[in-house]
Amino acid sequence: MKTAWKVTMSAVLLAGGLWAGSMLNLTAEGAGVGSQPGTAEDPVVTKSYVDQQIQKVLGGNISPPTQAPSATATNAPAATAAPSATTAPTKAPAPGTGDTSITGNAVEIVDVKPGQTLIAGAGAEFIVRAGKAVIYSQDANGVADLTDGVDLANGVAAPTNHLLSFPRDGRGIAVQDGQTMKIVVMVRGAYTLK
Repeated sequence: MKTAWKVTMSAVLLAGGLWAGSMLNLTAEGAGVGSQPGTAEDPVVTKSYVDQQIQKVLGGNISPPTQAPSATATNAPAATAAPSATTAPTKAPAPGTGDTSITGNAVEIVDVKPGQTLIAGAGAEFIVRAGKAVIYSQDANGVADLTDGVDLANGVAAPTNHLLSFPRDGRGIAVQDGQTMKIVVMVRGAYTLK
């Protein structure tokens, strides 16, 4: 009798729980989407509209942000000012002269041939994209591999597709000994190819 009573009560509680859950589900709308974006209740606005409203609230005391050229087909490309010497890349003599350098935030692809060394300026960043490279350093300190969070000493293989940071001048990368192929490096910041 006790077993039949337990089975009956279990079935009643299970059925009651299912019925109560289905009744609560009919009234629960928290999980459903009440309004779609772009309706009167939830309008989609542009950045320029938000900026205008902020300027109205602040009394127009802030300068409008500079805008990048629009990518829409109806707008003509915006004219840009002449690049300033502090932000735009500046190149020295043509490649192949042994003294190529670039400064700024632009990323440049540099090919380093066997026997050449790519010396970084202070704060430069390299990513070895192809080929086998080794770290070059004139002192005991190495180069920071920001991808793995380790310090790479002079002569250690530079891993491909890792962000390498050069905190001071005089450090760089070179083609690994015995390699006949060039290395391809993405460079941001100042560098010298020797």
